[in-house]
Amino acid sequence: MKKLSLLFLFCLLAFAFTAEAQQSRYYEMRTYHSPEGKRPDLIKRFQDHTLKLFEKNGIENVGYFIPTDQNNYTLTFILAYPNQESRDVLWNKFANDPEWQKAYKASEANGPLVTKVDQVFMSDASELSTEISKLSPQAPKIFELRTYHCLPGKLDAINARFRDHTRELFEKHGMLNVIYWYTVEKDGTQAKLVYLLAHKDEAAAKASFTAFGSDPEWIRVRDASEENGKIIEKVESVYLKALPFSPLR
Repeated sequence: MKKLSLLFLFCLLAFAFTAEAQQSRYYEMRTYHSPEGKRPDLIKRFQDHTLKLFEKNGIENVGYFIPTDQNNYTLTFILAYPNQESRDVLWNKFANDPEWQKAYKASEANGPLVTKVDQVFMSDASELSTEISKLSPQAPKIFELRTYHCLPGKLDAINARFRDHTRELFEKHGMLNVIYWYTVEKDGTQAKLVYLLAHKDEAAAKASFTAFGSDPEWIRVRDASEENGKIIEKVESVYLKALPFSPLR
């Protein structure tokens, strides 16, 4: 009995440690703007060199995506660090890695592959995220990256609405919740809510949102949550497809 109690305690502590480490992870979403015709070379650099060099230097690869819009030549990827304090240390370690510097210079022998970088830092919205293991890498799907800009002081309200209602209603209408984050704003302004949904395809995504938007239960929840005023200032949405080497796909 004593051995079983000790084993239970050990498992409980291990679970708690893992959960705490998961919640403290610090994310970075980077969007690279590539000159027309150069994105295939950029993707090849990631596939052949960058991913393994991130891992070598302690940075976790989460997901790599390109837009479904063929006129958009960006590449968006998400990295994870053990915590916020480790980000600059690990990034500088990667950037100064001789193997990376060699691969970078060789890949840009015929000109730059990136003209602009958009950067967003994020923390886990752990009470909203679901199990990524629900996703089947083999099932055809697209992702939808959604960013919510809340009105001042309304972040708690949008969090409560998603926590108690919205995610369940998304699932009801055929959308799969993947992962949720809050942005970390360096200027101290209010965070944004950023999340990924998975859909079978764009047509299915639009049909799901149409059904969701007219669902009487959603209308009741929305109206009740906005009794003291609107919550959302604007929503940004982009459809993405995962690259073959993306861990999240």
